[in-house]
Amino acid sequence: MRVCMKEIITGVKRDDGIITVWQDGKDTKSSFFEYSELIDMKINALDLLDHPKMYLLDPEKNVIKMK
Repeated sequence: MRVCMKEIITGVKRDDGIITVWQDGKDTKSSFFEYSELIDMKINALDLLDHPKMYLLDPEKNVIKMK
């Protein structure tokens, strides 16, 4: 099975986490990550907000990785 990583195009800060937004074909989709989830994945939340295009998202596994 092929993993399809999506480039995160923007992030929206919330009190309890970050909403990530990515393009899926012609559709714009989003996923929410709590700060504790980002810490577990070793993702710097401020860096994700400042430089979202440096990150990839696996929407099936709900995992973010740095490029």
